[in-house]
Amino acid sequence: MAMEKNMLEDELRKFQEEQEKELGLDQAGKHQWFDPVPRRFLAKDKASTTILFGGLTMAHDYLVEGALSGLGYRVRHMDCPDSESLRYGKEFGNRGQCNPTYFTVGNLIKYLHHLRDVEGKSKEEIISNYLFVTSGSCGPCRFGTYVTEYRKALRDAGFDGFRVLLFQQTDGLKQATGGESALKLDTSFFISFLKAVLLGDILNAIGYRIRPYEVKEGSTDAALARCKELMHDALSRRKSLIPTFIRCRKELKAVKVDRTRVKPKVSIIGEFWAMTTEGDGNYHLQKFLETEGAEVEVQSVTAWILFLIWSGLYDTRKRMSLRKADAGGKGLKGKNPVATLLMLALADRGIRLIFQTYARMIGLRGYHLPDMEEIARVANDHYNNQLRGGEGHMEVGKLILNVVKRKVNMTISVKPFGCMPSSGVSDGVQSLITERYPDAIFLPIETTGDGAINVYSRVQMMLFKAKQAAQKEFDEALTRKGYAGEPLPSGSTANNPLHASRHFVACTAANAVYEMPGGYFNWRPFGTKKKRMENAKQN
Repeated sequence: MAMEKNMLEDELRKFQEEQEKELGLDQAGKHQWFDPVPRRFLAKDKASTTILFGGLTMAHDYLVEGALSGLGYRVRHMDCPDSESLRYGKEFGNRGQCNPTYFTVGNLIKYLHHLRDVEGKSKEEIISNYLFVTSGSCGPCRFGTYVTEYRKALRDAGFDGFRVLLFQQTDGLKQATGGESALKLDTSFFISFLKAVLLGDILNAIGYRIRPYEVKEGSTDAALARCKELMHDALSRRKSLIPTFIRCRKELKAVKVDRTRVKPKVSIIGEFWAMTTEGDGNYHLQKFLETEGAEVEVQSVTAWILFLIWSGLYDTRKRMSLRKADAGGKGLKGKNPVATLLMLALADRGIRLIFQTYARMIGLRGYHLPDMEEIARVANDHYNNQLRGGEGHMEVGKLILNVVKRKVNMTISVKPFGCMPSSGVSDGVQSLITERYPDAIFLPIETTGDGAINVYSRVQMMLFKAKQAAQKEFDEALTRKGYAGEPLPSGSTANNPLHASRHFVACTAANAVYEMPGGYFNWRPFGTKKKRMENAKQN
């Protein structure tokens, strides 16, 4: 019996080999494909090599350039990707990629073409004296293959051998850069980069808060431009930031505003790149919403850092209770999980403290970074916290909290066409959320780079509902404060560009009315909880 079985297996193996040879699938003598990675950036080349990067908001990219320049690097941030970048990306990239890949790799190739065709640099000079830094990760999407797409497109565009340095989001400072590497991921590098990220978030938050209510069009952007220059100079020269904060605060405080204008507040969430970029990659969505009369709430890069810290805390807690995992009795063999939890908790607290310190000195008050534990808790019933990819459960949690806490009048989830993690959430889970929370005004949109008219039309239709919701909140505020049909008092805090009204509802104009004297809501917005309750009982 055993002999017959062996004979049968031999015949099957022989038949398989014959078929593979006939079909050209014979693997004899062939080796696994290997992608050579030109990643060396030696200390001796530091003075002659320019580091190219981009991908965050324009404020972030500019300030990161200043921070890294202060560390002695030659750095240049690239412009925000546009439709021309998309064309380059589709010409030299693989088919079927998502927008972030096409736009970012196309933007790099466009810039290298500019160096070669306009500035007259040779291919050899570009490859020797320039490199590109980008982030990477793993998960249920194509983000993990971006770096391979970069190299494929660069090779086809005539820049074979151009260096692309990849840093995994989850590795941080642990990445080995080599003893002779010019790029030192030390504490100084991390702190400088973190400062630039925090300041970029703060300037963006102030800009989106003031710009919709400015009296003179363009005054907010002009003040922000001066602030960016001051911060870039301070970071590049490694000077104290305190004098810069004071000057920036004066610049921003000089902008005249009128926050009694009724505008719906719209939150943009979704896939990280699509919701962060400010160009053709999301059809200039932030600018379009403001043009249509909305106040935009954008997500901060700091929130993403806090999410990564939360993920480390969550995973460590889970693994601590696993037996026989990682070859240890309680898992995490060779490590101290309690120390890890303490370190991550301190990192979370430290980042929040530094952010709020900077924010208050510049003039951003009443701004709250998201509570990651709260987001995870409200989202977990609908989207498991252990599922990772893209924003994970955050998109679900943000929408629920936006509705329950009346944080915004409308929520837009933007993602690239075919984005697997985000599309599964927006088109699947969020439909259940909107059924359970009927007050939610939610719009998921996909970007392809050439569908602006369709997206604008859908946004305008949903924005009409948001405007009605904001007007209703404003009218209720007027009635409760006794100003229905009456002029609002002049000289109120609604004319202070750096003032943040206490939160009652989503509409900023309604919150400004609630702060005015008279009516049911007659407590000081920043008083103690006990005092507010006493005033509420008296009224």
